[in-house]
Amino acid sequence: MNEDTKHPAAGPDPVGADGPSGSPVSAPPRADTLNRFMKAGILPRVAVILVGVPCLYLITLRGGLFFLILVDLIILLGLREFYVLMRAKGYQPFEALGYFCALAISWYAWRQGVGVPLILTGSLLLIMVRELFRQDMSKSLAHIAVTIFGIMYIGWMGSHLVMLRQLPVALGVDDNIGARLVFFAALLTWANDTGAYLFGVAIGRHKLIPRISPNKTVEGAVGGLLVAGFCGWLCSKGLTPFLTPLAATVVGLAIGVTAQLGDLVESMIKRDAGIKDSAELIPGHGGVLDRFDSLLFTVPVLYYYFRFFIF
Repeated sequence: MNEDTKHPAAGPDPVGADGPSGSPVSAPPRADTLNRFMKAGILPRVAVILVGVPCLYLITLRGGLFFLILVDLIILLGLREFYVLMRAKGYQPFEALGYFCALAISWYAWRQGVGVPLILTGSLLLIMVRELFRQDMSKSLAHIAVTIFGIMYIGWMGSHLVMLRQLPVALGVDDNIGARLVFFAALLTWANDTGAYLFGVAIGRHKLIPRISPNKTVEGAVGGLLVAGFCGWLCSKGLTPFLTPLAATVVGLAIGVTAQLGDLVESMIKRDAGIKDSAELIPGHGGVLDRFDSLLFTVPVLYYYFRFFIF
């Protein structure tokens, strides 16, 4: 998520004119809070949610090739934004190789194939050999590293969306459970994001990690965890009946922590590159990487949790 739009600055701006005694007259607290939400771009966020969530729901429910194409689009756009960040730092990643390898991983994940180790090994070899033909060798190690890191960070981690959706197929259980697992991951992740945003705007006062993301607050982080835990508990009542209420609540809290770590990692990368947003593709949210950074962390955690402890 975009740290500059997710958690606006803690303190409210002074409003109002001077009173008869010359002291400022502040607006009512309710109006001040509403003003902060408007400045934080709440309207574009709501518009994107109203349009985007139903589309994502239908495609996830349909599954198959449609869901794979959706994930590939997220990987492709996210990886492009990542390589833009790397170029802003002066690195020159091998973008074509990165795109091909990242998308190949997702396709093999969809087919439940054994080709992922082969793709990763081949990618490493090709990228290193390709660097031999570059005239300037002053940053050879960096060029290789950022190309491979993009494949792993966006391609491999993002492919876990496909793996989570296909998990029931691999285990021979009801395919509809795969859609439930993806919905569960998205609900917990975005419940944390929404809770952190709302609590941060409304009552955020204490900075969380200002050297990485100066507008995130402790109150927002705690609020995100509480909302994610509550969302997990609610999901146990219908969406994920195979989890007890206690287990679902604990999973919600754990995913809240994981989502915030994923958000901070992307903020760290952008701060290092000196760029505020990875892109401006999604109004109120920044780029694809800004919107799906938390999912890149939470989906793999949930996949391995369900794979080794539930099914």
